[in-house]
Amino acid sequence: MEILKLKPVFKDYIWGGTRLRDDFGFKCDIEPIAEGWMLACHKDGKSIVDGGKYDKCSLEDVIEKCGKKETAGTNSSAFPYFPVLIKLIDARDNLSIQVHPDNEYAERVEHEFGKTEIWYVLDAAEDAKLIYGFKEKISSQEFRTAIENNTLLDVLNVVNVKKGDLFFIEAGTVHAIGKGALIAEIQQNSNSTYRVYDYGRVGKDGKPRELHIDKAVDVSVTEPAKYEIRPFGKPEEISGGIRLLLTECKLFTVYHYDIHSEIGLETDEKSFHHILVTEGSGYINGIAFKKGDSFFIPANYGKYKVNGKAEIIVTNI
Repeated sequence: MEILKLKPVFKDYIWGGTRLRDDFGFKCDIEPIAEGWMLACHKDGKSIVDGGKYDKCSLEDVIEKCGKKETAGTNSSAFPYFPVLIKLIDARDNLSIQVHPDNEYAERVEHEFGKTEIWYVLDAAEDAKLIYGFKEKISSQEFRTAIENNTLLDVLNVVNVKKGDLFFIEAGTVHAIGKGALIAEIQQNSNSTYRVYDYGRVGKDGKPRELHIDKAVDVSVTEPAKYEIRPFGKPEEISGGIRLLLTECKLFTVYHYDIHSEIGLETDEKSFHHILVTEGSGYINGIAFKKGDSFFIPANYGKYKVNGKAEIIVTNI
């Protein structure tokens, strides 16, 4: 099966900005562009193939037609549907403070996966901040009281953020992206989000956006986040560039490559690769790419080459 170039799905949430259009060159009629879903097989957004044999088909339909194991790989058999969702996020304003459920709760209540995710910071304003867990351990009742008394910000852990930071957001971690951050997000294939605080904002209908306090209290781990703020690995010199392990867990493995000439990659029967181009330009097996492009390399495709001067994020399961 051929390499598939994918068209993003765009979302116009009220906190979004213009960088996905201005910096990445995406052509889109919505304003603002808050998110680009770069790899998506979800009911709320599905990637469409751009060119080739499967032009204009959804990736989900291609995988169903060609076989999940054959296309997504044997590791995908551990998941009832396509396992990951990958986004670019432009936060011109603060996102709501939120939390995602784990698999058990989400499957029981929302009838989909839970949501563990990572944030890889592509760029950040000098004063950009993120919310990442709690300053110290508190009880669920104290968490609820802080929400009701409008003192939630007093108990949450606020961290300064810079380009290259990596945050592992395990399900149950209360979190929020702050204004001025440009993020690549790799997550479980889920859209279950519980808002606990939204700065008093109103939606397009003029009404305050919905909060989900009871569910949030049910699923939140009310203590400091357990992971350090850094990639999991160290930069490693390879032929043609530098490789950095961002995350390796049972849900996904993610590498960042800084390519200065040509690197070789390979998919086997276990997993596909997804390539997100975050800087520069070049070629994947002769297919031209530029910043913002998204490619699905099927399982069992075998060896392929990426050449040019570029930065890419490669995800597999």
